[in-house]
Amino acid sequence: MPAPLLDLESPVTGVVWQVRVEVGAAVVAGQVVLVLESMKMEIPVESPVAGTLAEVLVGEGDAVAEDDPVARVQPA
Repeated sequence: MPAPLLDLESPVTGVVWQVRVEVGAAVVAGQVVLVLESMKMEIPVESPVAGTLAEVLVGEGDAVAEDDPVARVQPA
């Protein structure tokens, strides 16, 4: 039975500036999945585990609040 999906959450309130990984791609722990822009700063959202990017819940230009889920990873 596979491990449950792991939500990646926004660390800040901001706007999705760039999605760097496509759904279905393998990710490693620490890899930047997407980048947020907040107060003219770029804030990376990293995968905490190795696995596969299962879902991206936001698109470039979308506004997000702190702690909003932005993507999901299927741990390896």
